[in-house]
Amino acid sequence: MKRVKFIYNPYSGENSIINNIDKVIKIHQQYGYTIEPFRISHDSDIRDALIEIDESYKYILIAGGDGTIDSVINKMKQNNVDIPVGFLPVGTANDFAKYLGVPSDISAACKQILDGKVKRFDLGRINDKYFVNVASAGLFTDISQKTDNSLKNTMGKLAYYVKAAEEVKNLKKIDVKITSPVVNFEGKIYTILVFNGQTAGNIKFADYSEADDGLLDVVVIKKEILKNAFNNLIIMMKKGQVADMDGILYFKCKELTIDCDENIATDIDGEKGPDFPLEITCERRSIKIIGYKEE
Repeated sequence: MKRVKFIYNPYSGENSIINNIDKVIKIHQQYGYTIEPFRISHDSDIRDALIEIDESYKYILIAGGDGTIDSVINKMKQNNVDIPVGFLPVGTANDFAKYLGVPSDISAACKQILDGKVKRFDLGRINDKYFVNVASAGLFTDISQKTDNSLKNTMGKLAYYVKAAEEVKNLKKIDVKITSPVVNFEGKIYTILVFNGQTAGNIKFADYSEADDGLLDVVVIKKEILKNAFNNLIIMMKKGQVADMDGILYFKCKELTIDCDENIATDIDGEKGPDFPLEITCERRSIKIIGYKEE
């Protein structure tokens, strides 16, 4: 018997997975697989879905957004589960699944996964937690946490931009200290983002990031960014990259430490992150993924 554990979040995005569960089961049956569903809820523990996972399972299918993927993979790591995962991007942003080239159409995504090969990708680790796409701190990085779920379900990605507009009045610089084998920095910034993927809120920040190179891509938005707004506009009009902009510090590294004395939130894939100081590392080829788009 070929088995697939199907872990889905009915609250993700616009609740679209609820109307597509039969489609997921039908396509897997056509390929000769048995689907074993597990519904994420406020009263359930994802750990329960992993208790009997063994090598008889082809893979774990995760339906949700970046936060759901993050939660499942953290539980997998805690329970030493090392079988492939596939993603159905039914969340609001779906940054990491889009980076992997997974279609938003459920049927197309299922078929790409079922026909796909397994490849190992990196994971980021921040203190004692893992992240698949991005860890961040500073301006706008906790927008996902602050955005009401009902608003996200009603407005989709637009809800993030509405909330971001509300937060402009709280615009302020923060003092941070960044230490790494490559770059050391101490000063005022607006935001720092540490990428395993490339985008945050569907905005491409880490143009040169590759999630299988053993490196994290660090984007620091320094205080000078506003002073150079006109020059940066010209750079973007010429299709320059974020790394080319004045007031941006961009570098790659295997590990870094971020410290800040201010009481600001950190974020991991749209969920609340740990308190400072942050010890961030890249764990190379730490997760098996099936269904990525081959170049």
